[in-house]
Amino acid sequence: MTIQMSLHVLLLLVLLGSWTAPSQGASLRTELRCQCIKTVSEFIPVKQIANVDLTPEGPHCPTVEVIATLKNGFLACLNPEEKWVKRIIHTILNRQSHKL
Repeated sequence: MTIQMSLHVLLLLVLLGSWTAPSQGASLRTELRCQCIKTVSEFIPVKQIANVDLTPEGPHCPTVEVIATLKNGFLACLNPEEKWVKRIIHTILNRQSHKL
């Protein structure tokens, strides 16, 4: 194998490696910033909510984020200052403390 052929193979391997590396780190990059740009204040019936994720404030984001996964698959960032959202958070935290 010639030197030029070896360089081409090496370049091909480097390019293939660079395509796979960002996919592994992509989720890490998104975790280093706020996930919610806008929040929803309008009431969403609990029956429409499949799951709620609470993300505390931290170096990634200065505010608490409440992300609801709706049963239709959509994600909604809820305003943590709304009374109905606080009730949902309180209910979730109580369930988690009873499981421990």
